[in-house]
Amino acid sequence: MTNIKTGTNNTESQNESLEPLVVPRFTGRDLPPIGRLLIQFTPPAAIIALIIMVLNNPDDVASVIYDMRTYVTGGYTWLFILFSLFSVAVCAWLVFSKVGKQVRLGGPNAEKEYNNFAWYSMLFACGQGIGLIFWSVAEPIMLRNESPVIQALEGDVAGGGIVWAYFHWGFTAWAMYCVVAVCLAYSHHNLGKTLTFREATVDILPRWAQGGAGVVVELLAIMATVLGLSTSFAFAAMQFSSGLSSFTDVTSSSTIWLLVIVGLGTATAISAFFGISKGMRLISETNSILSIVLVIAAFVFGPTLFIISNMTQTFGSYFTHFIPMSFWTDAPTTGAPLESWQDSWNGWWTVFIWCWVIAFSPFVAGFIARISRGRTLREFVVGVTVIPSLIVMVWIGVLGSAAIYYDDQTGNGISAAVGENVSSGLFVMLESIPLVGSILLVVATILVATYYVTSLDAGTYALAEFVSAPKQAGPWFRVVLVISIAAVATVLLTVGGSGVVDTVQTGTIIGAFPFSIVILLMIVNTIRRLLNRDKSIKQLEKVVNNPDPQVELTVDTDGAARITTNGGLVTTN
Repeated sequence: MTNIKTGTNNTESQNESLEPLVVPRFTGRDLPPIGRLLIQFTPPAAIIALIIMVLNNPDDVASVIYDMRTYVTGGYTWLFILFSLFSVAVCAWLVFSKVGKQVRLGGPNAEKEYNNFAWYSMLFACGQGIGLIFWSVAEPIMLRNESPVIQALEGDVAGGGIVWAYFHWGFTAWAMYCVVAVCLAYSHHNLGKTLTFREATVDILPRWAQGGAGVVVELLAIMATVLGLSTSFAFAAMQFSSGLSSFTDVTSSSTIWLLVIVGLGTATAISAFFGISKGMRLISETNSILSIVLVIAAFVFGPTLFIISNMTQTFGSYFTHFIPMSFWTDAPTTGAPLESWQDSWNGWWTVFIWCWVIAFSPFVAGFIARISRGRTLREFVVGVTVIPSLIVMVWIGVLGSAAIYYDDQTGNGISAAVGENVSSGLFVMLESIPLVGSILLVVATILVATYYVTSLDAGTYALAEFVSAPKQAGPWFRVVLVISIAAVATVLLTVGGSGVVDTVQTGTIIGAFPFSIVILLMIVNTIRRLLNRDKSIKQLEKVVNNPDPQVELTVDTDGAARITTNGGLVTTN
């Protein structure tokens, strides 16, 4: 344990003659040259090899990934269910324990970098914006005739689809993002480590294993981030094209997809260059305003009475059945080996979405951690889980209820549209809203673009940290990362088509299986750090975040911190 004893500060005039240091101070360990080379060059080489393999032999690769998905679904549904429950339990512990109240990200004197509206806007935009637009209508429609747990207990088939959408995109998903973000945020803001998975994880391992394990952990995070962002970029281009087709004569094609990728990539590069405060913050706040306009307009001009009634009923059903849904593994399907993941409801839905969340957690959680300095752990957890979950439920409640209403009115017209093209569900529903439907089509299409720009922007910041830490990446480096991701998306979509994109995305999500083990280790390590937080660690947190240049902090090869303040030496043992 580190014992810290500080001396007295120098005179104020001497302090004023020196520039304040950037905090948090770096206390981590840089990678050896071979490890840094592996992190910088292995991911692009592996991604290029994967793309070539998929493009040259798409059927065989898709078959292998199909079998892997069946294996994961059939044998490890229970693991993903327990993982989600563990995430919720850790978040609850942080909210109700003394640790959650006492620990402030960035030390006891840290101030918030962003106001609540900007903070909520950015974390929501990077966390679920584009996915929620895609599924807020599609999932309630696709599950309106098949909603386990809800259907068995209530017989409410149509409402059950909305309740499951609440569950999949609400509190539990945000808890899974939140617990990863807490690990990264405390490690970075309070202990002075780089904002990377390796430094939040590996010190729980034996010292001899930390170097190699750190490289492996970081490679997994980088690969998940690049492939996740690239495939999402491709799907965002397809959905944006669907939106354009809904109110223009533009027909979706590979040329339009390419133009959309270039346009969105350019917007993201500009945002990434100008930084979080000037670029992403402005776009995220615009997202929030347009989202509010869309939901209010759908509520006011749509089937208002039905929406109110259905939201009241489905909210109650969600809270009533939250625990049964959280534990539901569809146990009878494990009585014999699955022939196909498609034979499991969870394979289509809960396991698929939880894998999606885990695969996307590197860049979502990394960015949330980056923007959350100055908040207590309790405030952080409540802000990342409860508030976004309520927003999600209102969003799905309004748009999903309207979709079910218009689906009934048109003889399952929306169901037919979703069956033909899942990404078109929201736009077909909005067309049915009288008076303002055509305007809302434009708003929704803009939101598809801006939400993805913010997601890619957030991912770029996280990826830059993973690749360049402990050095700070400059704006041009982030621009290069955006161009690289856009290039991967272009190759996947325009050369391989949507089938290849789907294959790579499914492969990325399958990667959530080994990555979930990494996250579990990181969570346990963070719990250990918080429980072992004594006076010396609290003092270290203060010094790590002390901008006074007269305070010197060094870290030896064993990871022990030594601090001097005008001759006062910190002793360690």
